[in-house]
Amino acid sequence: MVLQPATRAVNIRPLALIFDAYGTLFDVASVADVCAGRAPDPVRLIALWRTKQLEYSFLRGLTGAAAYVDFWEVTSDALDFAAERLGLRLSAADREAALQGWLQVRPYADVQSSLERLSAGRTCMILSNGSPSMLREAVHSAGLAGRFQAVLSVDVVHVYKPSPRVYQLAVDAIGLPADQLMFVSSCWLGRGGRLRIRPTSGLDQPIRQPCRATGIRAQRGLA
Repeated sequence: MVLQPATRAVNIRPLALIFDAYGTLFDVASVADVCAGRAPDPVRLIALWRTKQLEYSFLRGLTGAAAYVDFWEVTSDALDFAAERLGLRLSAADREAALQGWLQVRPYADVQSSLERLSAGRTCMILSNGSPSMLREAVHSAGLAGRFQAVLSVDVVHVYKPSPRVYQLAVDAIGLPADQLMFVSSCWLGRGGRLRIRPTSGLDQPIRQPCRATGIRAQRGLA
C-alpha cells in the first residue's frame, strides 16, 4: 500500500455516511468527569487509558479472531494498565464508576447540528469497535438514537479495525456500492477496503493533515 498526500480538497456527495463513534461523535475526554475525585489528575488518566484502549484493540485486530475480546473487556484492561502506570489504587466501586463513564460519554457540541445537516437525503449509521451494549447506552444517553438507521459493532465479526471485514459490515448493511459510501472518523484507520474515509476531529473541525491511501480516499469537502 502506497501512501501519498492529497493534493486538493474533493467535493463529493456520498449516498450514505458511516460514522466512527469514539472521538468522532463522542468526546472521549468527557469520561474524565466521572473520574474527578477518583484520580488526582483525571485528564492524564483518560489520555493514557484511551491510548492503551486503542493499542490493545489494534493489536488484537492484527492477531485476528482468535485474540478477540469485546471492547468492554479491552476498555477494562486498558483502565487497569493506566491505573497501575499512574500508581492509582482504584477501589472496585471507583473502577466500576470510571468504566460506566463510557456509557455516558458526551457527544461533541456540534454533533446534533452537523448530523441534522449531513443526514438530509442520506443514510447514516455508526460502525464502531464499541461493544453493542456500550454503543446502545452511549447513543441513548447522548440523545442520538433517532439519528442513525443502524448502529453496527465489530462484535459481529470478532475482529477490530482496520480489518476490511469490519468495513464490509457497513457495505452489506446498506446494500449500496462501496464507492457510494463514506466513513467519517477522527482516527487514521489504515485500510478501509474500498470505503472512502474522511478524517475529522469533531464533525465540523478542519482537517489539517489530509491523506490518501490506495483504496481509501480521504476527503475534505463533504457536501
